[in-house]
Amino acid sequence: MAYNNTSARAQQNAVSTQNVTNLEAWINNDSVKRKFNEVLDKGAGAFVTSLLSLVKSTPQLQNCDPKTTISAAMTAATLKLPINPNLGFAYIVPYKTDATFQIGYKGIIQLAMRTGQYKTINASVVHEGEIEDIDFITGEIIRGKRKSNEIIGYIAYFKLVNGFEKTLYMTKEDMELHASQFSQSYNTDKRYGKSRSVWSTNFDAMALKTVLKQLISKYGIMSIDMQGGEAMATAMASDQAVIGEDGMPTYTDNQPQEVNVTPEEPQNFPEEPQQAAPAPAETVEEVQPQQEVKQETSEAPTLEFDAGEPEF
Repeated sequence: MAYNNTSARAQQNAVSTQNVTNLEAWINNDSVKRKFNEVLDKGAGAFVTSLLSLVKSTPQLQNCDPKTTISAAMTAATLKLPINPNLGFAYIVPYKTDATFQIGYKGIIQLAMRTGQYKTINASVVHEGEIEDIDFITGEIIRGKRKSNEIIGYIAYFKLVNGFEKTLYMTKEDMELHASQFSQSYNTDKRYGKSRSVWSTNFDAMALKTVLKQLISKYGIMSIDMQGGEAMATAMASDQAVIGEDGMPTYTDNQPQEVNVTPEEPQNFPEEPQQAAPAPAETVEEVQPQQEVKQETSEAPTLEFDAGEPEF
């Protein structure tokens, strides 16, 4: 058994080493370098350096198909979002042997700000007592006073420059159902008592992103006819997906169960929510895009692969 384990580790190390070597060769290929230069201009060099650093410091990414790593990075580059996990804007997340693109909730806010249409946008945890009730006719939140530090839900809010505003509230129980519905890795954690999914290790950060994403995907600026709308649509469509060579997303961690989660949707929010704490600086592995995203979305950029590029 010891021999078998040692042999398996040696084989895995060989695969990881080869993947990193192939990734470096791929990045140095003229066609791939040209793609990064087209979308990032002078920032291409720093971005590629951060990509290599991320892969070399993340053993799980070294096990991933380098083509999926490049495609995920290209999606982030096109959106002009840094992939340093400590910043919390975008992540390249390993899922089995594929790398997936994932946007952080700070990345969603960044893209919303670029549209120039948002006067205020925020997401925050809700503690016990801070929401006394919600008027089921008008949707107005009746605010109360905090009774404890226990987190009971998550709220997202935005107000556009034209005056339109919208709020979305999800209880912690709703969020738990959502995570169970849309993340196989989270269900695996619960089944075997593990803590490998970000829903297990960073539940609040994932919840803030989820409630904000649901709010914007339903009511925010996502039209390709408006400034910044195309980028937001691309981010929503690509989130938690493996990006193929044709630019199309495949949602590997998404296997919805028959669970109905209906967030409460207040129409008015009398005051701006308190500023949410920064997302924990951990690599996110996670959850799938919401099924209600119906808006027309733009595809992630297609990578062209020459016959002379490295074989994977």
